Amino acid sequence: MNEVMNIEIQPTTQSRLPEVDFDNLRFGHVFSDHMLVADYADGEWKSCKIVPFAPLTFSPAMSTLHYAQSIFEGLKAYKNEQGEILVFRPYDNYKRMLRSAERMCMPPIPEEIFMDGLRELLKLDKDWIPQREGYSLYIRPFMFATDEFIGVRPSNTYKFIIFTCPVSKYYSEPVKVKIETHYTRAVAGGTGYAKAAGNYAASLYPARLAQQAGYHQLIWTDGRTHEYIEEAGTMNIMFRKGNRIITAPLSDSILAGITRDSVLTLAREWGYEVEERPVPVKEIVGYLEEGSLDAAFGVGTAATIAHIVTIGYEGKDYQLPPIEGRVFANRVLQTLDDIKYGRIEDTHGWIWKPEA
Repeated sequence: MNEVMNIEIQPTTQSRLPEVDFDNLRFGHVFSDHMLVADYADGEWKSCKIVPFAPLTFSPAMSTLHYAQSIFEGLKAYKNEQGEILVFRPYDNYKRMLRSAERMCMPPIPEEIFMDGLRELLKLDKDWIPQREGYSLYIRPFMFATDEFIGVRPSNTYKFIIFTCPVSKYYSEPVKVKIETHYTRAVAGGTGYAKAAGNYAASLYPARLAQQAGYHQLIWTDGRTHEYIEEAGTMNIMFRKGNRIITAPLSDSILAGITRDSVLTLAREWGYEVEERPVPVKEIVGYLEEGSLDAAFGVGTAATIAHIVTIGYEGKDYQLPPIEGRVFANRVLQTLDDIKYGRIEDTHGWIWKPEA
């Protein structure tokens, strides 16, 4: 065992890397050799270590199984042509996890555990980062309550873990979505702005209904009136009409997407008019009916840009313009990829090099 920055490292005795078929990766199904684990008890974080990836053992009374005190993040690591590890905006994920922890009544994670732990984990599992176009290493930090107690109160103990998995593209094709006007992802005053596990559980049933109707995902609307567009599936959503990029403003029912912020930053630099404002469903449907909407796309870590080709509303499907003609969405996808893979200069300070 080695001691590196007060993080105990227990390397695996046999890597599973030779077993991986990188030509047939299924997103989120293959996991790297190691994981970072830290425990919170008696008011402090302790026992921070990197160990071989393995199942966890816990009590059936563990409080997170009953009361859903569980949060997570998602980010990616890449390799440039020189083989250096490049991570896209990890500090922003760390800050957002702190906000999620506060909302879910969980202790803040020290920066040195999150960032230094991530550094050592990526250095140890560097060979798991695919060095090929369209591939990356998905990073999943998460924290959950571990008290063995049945009763509605915040837990006194928690576990923080980071594991990783090599991935290819999230969506293999452009997506068809349906505007949801009955079910709700999040409401004002709720937990929609936090990456809480329960938010995603609540979305599964309406998403399944949409999939049974022939759609990939939903466009979520506000929980009070269903008159305003908020998100798309598990991503933020944007629309382009002429020189305008239109998206819903951040609120306590909308996740502050890091890809969202990156896309809007580039849009402003390129001279587009960015409108962060309430987006009425009727406005977008009006554009669809007159054929004047240039593009609609989801933005998020997993897919970066998910082109939307069809939007369904009240039993009618509207087709959007061909993807090859979507100047902004294609340009922003290429630019972000070029930054992430180190092909162009990072002028925003978005790339973190854990080996530097």
